Amino acid sequence: MFKKLFLLWLVVGSLAAQAQTKKPVPAKKPATPAKTANPAATSFKNLNDSLSYAMGLSAGQFLKAQGVENLNYALLNKAIEQTLGEKSTSFDMQAANGVMERFARTSVTKKAAAEKEKGRQFLLQNKKKAGITETASGLQYEVLTAGQGAKPTSSDTVVVHYAGKLLNGKEFDSSFKRGQPLTIPVAGVISGWTEALQLMPAGSKWRLYIPSEQGYGDMGAGRDIPGGATLVFDVELLEIKK
Repeated sequence: MFKKLFLLWLVVGSLAAQAQTKKPVPAKKPATPAKTANPAATSFKNLNDSLSYAMGLSAGQFLKAQGVENLNYALLNKAIEQTLGEKSTSFDMQAANGVMERFARTSVTKKAAAEKEKGRQFLLQNKKKAGITETASGLQYEVLTAGQGAKPTSSDTVVVHYAGKLLNGKEFDSSFKRGQPLTIPVAGVISGWTEALQLMPAGSKWRLYIPSEQGYGDMGAGRDIPGGATLVFDVELLEIKK
């Protein structure tokens, strides 16, 4: 993914951003004109100057979003000049893609490690709270509603309502809001859920605190769940289907 985006940013980066349809937002007060940079800071003599700066700005924004904090700008400029001038380059594209993939893996690992440490610190404090139970695996839960039904096994299918959040409170999914419970096999979900569901009597509603190792690991899931994230789920076990 990283290498594909890197190769495409020059062509589609700014155009795609402009082409996106924005949802109208009701204005509460007249908009304040955006502050612009001092026009004297950079001199643009012609369209080529403006294009050069715009391309650099677009590239910088993209690279920053990918976690690039610093580059050897002399080598960056050299590679661009060699490519545009159709001169011999030190890497072919296969080698260049390999370098970018190595960076992407390193970046993912670094970000995931930071997320896991945040989760570790949270869980250390959370387990001290009244009503919190921690299992041998590190899963934590609290009983919001105590059910009186049977407990599912790993071979069962269950019907549940749930809402998932990150530690910062951002909700990434909710069947409660959709008004449609989820029917799933107990063994077909993340391991934190599989463990918790087998401890829950039907009719229960629990809050689960799931370490990343029992969630989505270092890779995360989609755009909303970062790698290494500790997750908080409210899960209501509605029915066990044998």
